[in-house]
Amino acid sequence: MLNNHSSFYFFDPSSLSVVAGGASALDRPSLHIHNLEEAEAFLKSYGYQVSSPTDLTRLWYFHRRALVLMTERLKIDLESIPGAIRNREELGDIRNLLIYASQNTNSEMQRWACAFLRCMHVFVHAETDLFSFFSEEIQKQILIPFEQSVVQDGKLFLKSFKKEGHPSIELANFHTKPYKTSASTVIKLLARPEAIAMKIYDKIGVRFVTRSIFDSFQVVRFLIDENLISFPQIMPEQSSNNMYPVKEFLSVCDKLNKKHGHEKNLSSEKIDRLLNHKLKSSQSAFLGLFRKENPFSAKDFKYIKFIARKMVHVHGPDPEKKFSFFYPFEVQILTEETDKKMQAGESEHSAYKDRQMEAAIKRLFPDNR
Repeated sequence: MLNNHSSFYFFDPSSLSVVAGGASALDRPSLHIHNLEEAEAFLKSYGYQVSSPTDLTRLWYFHRRALVLMTERLKIDLESIPGAIRNREELGDIRNLLIYASQNTNSEMQRWACAFLRCMHVFVHAETDLFSFFSEEIQKQILIPFEQSVVQDGKLFLKSFKKEGHPSIELANFHTKPYKTSASTVIKLLARPEAIAMKIYDKIGVRFVTRSIFDSFQVVRFLIDENLISFPQIMPEQSSNNMYPVKEFLSVCDKLNKKHGHEKNLSSEKIDRLLNHKLKSSQSAFLGLFRKENPFSAKDFKYIKFIARKMVHVHGPDPEKKFSFFYPFEVQILTEETDKKMQAGESEHSAYKDRQMEAAIKRLFPDNR
């Protein structure tokens, strides 16, 4: 008689729900692996050969990374983790994690094995991407053109070096975003069920702080005109603009253009007053505002944010040959008023991180025990 696993009518609910049900592998309650041979085949399909010393070393490295993340970043008590899960000597064979994760779902060993595997899975993707291998070239090719356009001349300006007569834009501040460490990336991914490691788009980026709403839109125009970004390479589903709706902005600028032409006789502050008046008088203007949902950040921070992609060119093993790939980066544009709110909201930022960690722990242990 066939057992349940080999029955003609048996389908593994965990794998089927991921492949055909749209679920995330991170949210499956268990695996369906019963021996070392099945575990080895699973790992081979995943991308690692346990017979390869290099691959095996890499797997144990991710096991260690998971332990450090749980105990040092998520503040999980080390002694609460079973020794046979946390200690390499007691676990013996890395494949045993997969077997433990396939035990009865009421088992403590199963629960901890699944938590470790969830962590390891995200670490694998966070540290096995193009950025891991070409971080220096990626940062140089993406960030340096922005940095070269920002000049200090008593004040901070965004200045064109390509077009004569192109107006400079005074900035309140500018800085590049330090790229996220893999531990931060893993916590972020665990905290957001809809996110997967291949969709981390903001490892690097730039932030422009402007004097006004009008200047913020001037920055957008500057980035396009100077070819610092390619607007066809924007990822629209990742964009946010809860600063000012584009349609109403263009309407005000059209009226100003008809009335004042090429004369620059209005200050950015005065134009902002006109923009705010337009917004207040429009019944549907706020419908043009949108923001990519982030349950962990404050709602009153107003900015323009988008993810662009840059074609990066690097040398492969053969120095005579280059290969190219697109890499995403984030651009944030916000006013000085919003920046001050953010600076004053360090306690809120700390609470944001706490909420993220709580959500990550809940993802690791969905049964809340």
